[in-house]
Amino acid sequence: MSYITGFHAIEELIKAGKAKGPLLVSNAGPRARAVMDLAIEHKIPINRTGEHELDRLARGHRGIALTVEHSSVTNETTVEAFIADLEEGRDSLVLILDSITDPHNYGAILRSCDQFGADLVVIGSRRSAKDTETVSKTSAGASAWMPVAMIANLVRAAQLLKDAGFWIYGADMGGLPVDEQKLTGRTAIIMGSEGSGLARLLKESCDFIVSVPTNGRVDSLNVSVAAGVLLYEVARQKRAAERKPDTKTSKKK
Repeated sequence: MSYITGFHAIEELIKAGKAKGPLLVSNAGPRARAVMDLAIEHKIPINRTGEHELDRLARGHRGIALTVEHSSVTNETTVEAFIADLEEGRDSLVLILDSITDPHNYGAILRSCDQFGADLVVIGSRRSAKDTETVSKTSAGASAWMPVAMIANLVRAAQLLKDAGFWIYGADMGGLPVDEQKLTGRTAIIMGSEGSGLARLLKESCDFIVSVPTNGRVDSLNVSVAAGVLLYEVARQKRAAERKPDTKTSKKK
Protein backbone atom coordinates (compact mmCIF):
# COMPACT_ATOMS: atom_id res chain seq x y z
CA MET A 1 0.00 0.00 0.00
CA SER A 2 1.30 3.46 -0.88
CA TYR A 3 0.05 7.02 -1.24
CA ILE A 4 0.08 9.29 -4.29
CA THR A 5 0.14 12.99 -3.44
CA GLY A 6 0.58 14.95 -6.69
CA PHE A 7 -2.62 16.58 -7.90
CA HIS A 8 -2.01 15.68 -11.57
CA ALA A 9 -0.99 12.13 -10.70
CA ILE A 10 -4.13 11.58 -8.60
CA GLU A 11 -6.38 13.00 -11.30
CA GLU A 12 -4.88 10.82 -14.05
CA LEU A 13 -5.14 7.66 -11.94
CA ILE A 14 -8.81 8.40 -11.31
CA LYS A 15 -9.49 9.20 -14.98
CA ALA A 16 -7.69 6.01 -16.06
CA GLY A 17 -9.97 3.96 -13.80
CA LYS A 18 -7.01 2.74 -11.73
CA ALA A 19 -7.99 4.34 -8.43
CA LYS A 20 -9.98 2.53 -5.75
CA GLY A 21 -9.08 4.84 -2.92
CA PRO A 22 -9.87 6.02 -0.46
CA LEU A 23 -8.88 9.61 -1.18
CA LEU A 24 -7.52 11.10 2.04
CA VAL A 25 -8.13 14.82 2.57
CA SER A 26 -6.92 17.04 5.40
CA ASN A 27 -7.09 20.46 3.78
CA ALA A 28 -9.74 21.02 1.12
CA GLY A 29 -8.45 24.04 -0.76
CA PRO A 30 -9.74 24.91 -4.26
CA ARG A 31 -7.34 22.48 -5.99
CA ALA A 32 -8.15 19.67 -3.58
CA ARG A 33 -11.89 20.28 -3.96
CA ALA A 34 -11.57 19.85 -7.74
CA VAL A 35 -9.92 16.48 -7.17
CA MET A 36 -12.64 15.56 -4.66
CA ASP A 37 -15.31 16.37 -7.25
CA LEU A 38 -13.55 14.07 -9.72
CA ALA A 39 -13.36 11.34 -7.08
CA ILE A 40 -17.08 11.65 -6.37
CA GLU A 41 -17.83 11.45 -10.09
CA HIS A 42 -15.85 8.20 -10.30
CA LYS A 43 -17.28 6.81 -7.06
CA ILE A 44 -13.96 6.95 -5.18
CA PRO A 45 -14.52 7.05 -1.38
CA ILE A 46 -13.24 10.16 0.41
CA ASN A 47 -11.96 10.08 3.98
CA ARG A 48 -11.35 13.28 5.92
CA THR A 49 -8.25 12.95 8.07
CA GLY A 50 -6.13 15.11 10.35
CA GLU A 51 -3.04 16.95 9.14
CA HIS A 52 -0.71 15.01 11.47
CA GLU A 53 -2.11 11.66 10.33
CA LEU A 54 -1.65 12.57 6.68
CA ASP A 55 1.89 13.76 7.47
CA ARG A 56 2.60 10.32 8.87
CA LEU A 57 1.15 8.44 5.92
CA ALA A 58 2.18 10.64 2.99
CA ARG A 59 5.05 13.03 3.54
CA GLY A 60 5.13 15.92 1.09
CA HIS A 61 1.36 15.96 0.63
CA ARG A 62 -0.54 19.16 -0.13
CA GLY A 63 -3.60 18.33 1.91
CA ILE A 64 -4.60 15.32 -0.16
CA ALA A 65 -3.39 11.78 -0.91
CA LEU A 66 -4.74 8.81 -2.84
CA THR A 67 -4.38 5.32 -1.38
CA VAL A 68 -3.15 2.87 -4.04
CA GLU A 69 -1.60 -0.52 -4.53
CA HIS A 70 1.49 -0.70 -6.79
CA SER A 71 -0.28 -2.77 -9.45
CA SER A 72 -2.98 -0.12 -9.84
CA VAL A 73 -0.52 2.71 -10.56
CA THR A 74 1.05 1.27 -13.70
CA ASN A 75 -0.27 0.07 -17.04
CA GLU A 76 1.58 -3.23 -17.21
CA THR A 77 1.87 -5.53 -20.23
CA THR A 78 4.47 -7.82 -21.82
CA VAL A 79 6.64 -7.40 -24.90
CA GLU A 80 5.04 -10.50 -26.43
CA ALA A 81 1.50 -9.19 -25.86
CA PHE A 82 2.44 -5.79 -27.26
CA ILE A 83 3.86 -7.33 -30.45
CA ALA A 84 0.87 -9.64 -30.85
CA ASP A 85 -1.48 -6.65 -30.73
CA LEU A 86 0.45 -4.62 -33.33
CA GLU A 87 -1.46 -4.24 -36.55
CA GLU A 88 0.37 -5.47 -39.64
CA GLY A 89 2.36 -2.64 -41.24
CA ARG A 90 1.72 -0.22 -38.37
CA ASP A 91 4.56 2.10 -37.32
CA SER A 92 5.44 2.05 -33.65
CA LEU A 93 7.84 3.58 -31.12
CA VAL A 94 9.28 1.68 -28.15
CA LEU A 95 11.67 2.95 -25.48
CA ILE A 96 13.90 0.43 -23.68
CA LEU A 97 15.40 1.59 -20.38
CA ASP A 98 18.60 -0.11 -19.26
CA SER A 99 18.99 0.17 -15.46
CA ILE A 100 17.33 3.57 -14.94
CA THR A 101 17.30 3.57 -11.13
CA ASP A 102 16.44 7.18 -10.28
CA PRO A 103 12.63 7.44 -9.93
CA HIS A 104 12.73 11.13 -10.87
CA ASN A 105 14.42 10.27 -14.17
CA TYR A 106 12.04 7.39 -14.79
CA GLY A 107 8.98 9.52 -14.08
CA ALA A 108 10.23 12.31 -16.35
CA ILE A 109 10.89 9.79 -19.12
CA LEU A 110 7.36 8.37 -18.82
CA ARG A 111 5.96 11.89 -19.12
CA SER A 112 7.98 12.47 -22.33
CA CYS A 113 6.86 9.09 -23.68
CA ASP A 114 3.25 10.10 -23.17
CA GLN A 115 3.75 13.51 -24.79
CA PHE A 116 5.69 12.29 -27.83
CA GLY A 117 3.63 9.24 -28.67
CA ALA A 118 5.69 6.26 -27.52
CA ASP A 119 3.68 3.05 -27.59
CA LEU A 120 5.60 1.03 -25.01
CA VAL A 121 8.31 1.37 -22.37
CA VAL A 122 10.40 -1.73 -21.59
CA ILE A 123 12.30 -1.93 -18.30
CA GLY A 124 14.38 -4.60 -16.59
CA SER A 125 12.84 -6.48 -13.68
CA ARG A 126 16.04 -5.73 -11.73
CA ARG A 127 17.98 -2.48 -11.35
CA SER A 128 15.01 -0.29 -12.27
CA ALA A 129 13.28 2.53 -10.37
CA LYS A 130 10.63 1.21 -8.00
CA ASP A 131 9.51 4.26 -6.00
CA THR A 132 5.84 4.30 -7.02
CA GLU A 133 4.98 7.62 -5.39
CA THR A 134 7.92 9.55 -6.88
CA VAL A 135 7.52 8.01 -10.33
CA SER A 136 3.80 8.77 -10.44
CA LYS A 137 4.27 12.33 -9.17
CA THR A 138 7.21 13.14 -11.47
CA SER A 139 5.41 11.71 -14.48
CA ALA A 140 2.41 13.96 -13.70
CA GLY A 141 0.16 10.90 -13.93
CA ALA A 142 1.59 9.54 -17.19
CA SER A 143 2.50 6.31 -15.38
CA ALA A 144 -1.23 5.52 -15.22
CA TRP A 145 -1.49 5.56 -19.02
CA MET A 146 1.89 4.56 -20.45
CA PRO A 147 2.11 0.81 -21.21
CA VAL A 148 5.15 -0.67 -19.45
CA ALA A 149 6.61 -4.14 -19.97
CA MET A 150 8.97 -5.54 -17.34
CA ILE A 151 11.36 -8.26 -18.49
CA ALA A 152 14.37 -10.00 -16.95
CA ASN A 153 16.47 -9.95 -20.14
CA LEU A 154 16.51 -6.70 -22.12
CA VAL A 155 18.64 -8.27 -24.87
CA ARG A 156 15.83 -10.76 -25.44
CA ALA A 157 13.33 -7.89 -25.55
CA ALA A 158 15.42 -6.18 -28.24
CA GLN A 159 15.54 -9.42 -30.25
CA LEU A 160 11.77 -9.90 -29.99
CA LEU A 161 11.28 -6.37 -31.31
CA LYS A 162 13.79 -6.97 -34.14
CA ASP A 163 11.88 -10.09 -35.15
CA ALA A 164 8.74 -7.92 -35.29
CA GLY A 165 10.38 -5.49 -37.75
CA PHE A 166 11.81 -2.89 -35.36
CA TRP A 167 15.12 -1.11 -35.93
CA ILE A 168 17.02 -0.82 -32.66
CA TYR A 169 18.85 2.44 -31.86
CA GLY A 170 21.10 2.74 -28.82
CA ALA A 171 21.75 6.17 -27.29
CA ASP A 172 25.42 6.87 -26.63
CA MET A 173 27.62 9.98 -26.71
CA GLY A 174 29.84 8.48 -29.43
CA GLY A 175 26.96 7.69 -31.77
CA LEU A 176 25.86 9.25 -35.05
CA PRO A 177 23.91 12.53 -34.79
CA VAL A 178 20.29 11.56 -34.30
CA ASP A 179 18.96 14.27 -36.60
CA GLU A 180 20.86 12.67 -39.49
CA GLN A 181 19.20 9.28 -39.03
CA LYS A 182 15.91 8.03 -40.43
CA LEU A 183 13.72 7.23 -37.44
CA THR A 184 10.45 6.28 -39.09
CA GLY A 185 8.66 2.94 -39.26
CA ARG A 186 9.05 0.61 -36.30
CA THR A 187 11.63 2.17 -34.03
CA ALA A 188 13.03 1.15 -30.64
CA ILE A 189 15.44 3.39 -28.70
CA ILE A 190 17.57 2.09 -25.84
CA MET A 191 18.63 4.47 -23.08
CA GLY A 192 21.52 3.40 -20.85
CA SER A 193 21.85 3.79 -17.10
CA GLU A 194 22.58 7.14 -15.44
CA GLY A 195 26.12 6.12 -14.53
CA SER A 196 27.54 3.55 -16.94
CA GLY A 197 25.44 3.93 -20.07
CA LEU A 198 24.47 0.99 -22.26
CA ALA A 199 25.40 -2.49 -21.11
CA ARG A 200 27.82 -4.19 -23.55
CA LEU A 201 25.54 -7.01 -24.73
CA LEU A 202 22.62 -4.63 -25.15
CA LYS A 203 24.79 -2.22 -27.11
CA GLU A 204 25.89 -5.06 -29.39
CA SER A 205 22.25 -5.86 -30.14
CA CYS A 206 21.64 -2.37 -31.57
CA ASP A 207 21.44 -1.76 -35.31
CA PHE A 208 22.70 1.81 -34.89
CA ILE A 209 24.16 3.97 -32.14
CA VAL A 210 22.90 7.56 -32.06
CA SER A 211 23.66 10.66 -30.02
CA VAL A 212 22.19 14.09 -29.35
CA PRO A 213 24.49 16.78 -30.84
CA THR A 214 25.41 19.26 -28.09
CA ASN A 215 27.73 22.24 -27.57
CA GLY A 216 27.93 22.32 -23.79
CA ARG A 217 30.95 22.21 -21.51
CA VAL A 218 29.72 19.35 -19.29
CA ASP A 219 30.03 15.72 -20.28
CA SER A 220 26.50 14.82 -21.31
CA LEU A 221 22.77 15.40 -20.95
CA ASN A 222 20.76 13.94 -18.09
CA VAL A 223 19.22 10.64 -19.29
CA SER A 224 15.65 11.91 -18.98
CA VAL A 225 16.47 15.04 -20.99
CA ALA A 226 18.27 12.99 -23.64
CA ALA A 227 15.30 10.62 -23.86
CA GLY A 228 12.95 13.57 -24.36
CA VAL A 229 15.10 14.95 -27.19
CA LEU A 230 15.29 11.57 -28.94
CA LEU A 231 11.56 10.97 -28.59
CA TYR A 232 10.85 14.44 -29.95
CA GLU A 233 13.07 13.75 -32.97
CA VAL A 234 11.13 10.57 -33.76
CA ALA A 235 7.84 12.46 -33.42
CA ARG A 236 9.19 15.29 -35.61
CA GLN A 237 10.22 12.91 -38.37
CA LYS A 238 6.88 11.13 -38.20
CA ARG A 239 4.98 14.42 -38.62
CA ALA A 240 7.25 15.42 -41.50
CA ALA A 241 6.63 12.10 -43.25
CA GLU A 242 2.88 12.47 -42.82
CA ARG A 243 2.98 15.97 -44.36
CA LYS A 244 4.73 14.83 -47.54
CA PRO A 245 2.29 14.99 -50.49
CA ASP A 246 1.37 11.78 -52.27
CA THR A 247 3.34 12.16 -55.51
CA LYS A 248 1.00 9.88 -57.47
CA THR A 249 -2.04 11.86 -56.37
CA SER A 250 -0.26 15.15 -57.09
CA LYS A 251 0.59 14.11 -60.67
CA LYS A 252 -3.02 13.11 -61.36
CA LYS A 253 -4.17 16.55 -60.27
